[in-house]
Amino acid sequence: MYLTMNRFRVKRGQEAAFEEVWASRDSHLREVPGFRGFHLMRGATREDHTLYASHTLWDSREAFEAWTRSDAFRAAHKGAGQHGDMYLGPPELEVFESVQELRARRQEGQ
Repeated sequence: MYLTMNRFRVKRGQEAAFEEVWASRDSHLREVPGFRGFHLMRGATREDHTLYASHTLWDSREAFEAWTRSDAFRAAHKGAGQHGDMYLGPPELEVFESVQELRARRQEGQ
């Protein structure tokens, strides 16, 4: 499993606009081979920004890298620079490869 995470420092007062941009965009991820899931997470609010993180889960690094070279990637990121006034600096990309996995036990009856 492979996890990618972008961290965004969103200027105070821009949180609703930032969330709307994400809610209204077509990520083109659902049909991408190797894609497992996406989450947009809101973190702590500081004096000048609120921290957000977008997480995507992939079957492998190769699946993620293939997506970054695809038409779906270009379509999903078209116009991404239009909202630069919302941010305190560029997003920070971090990537992680799974070294251990633990799953919840299924509850009885499920």
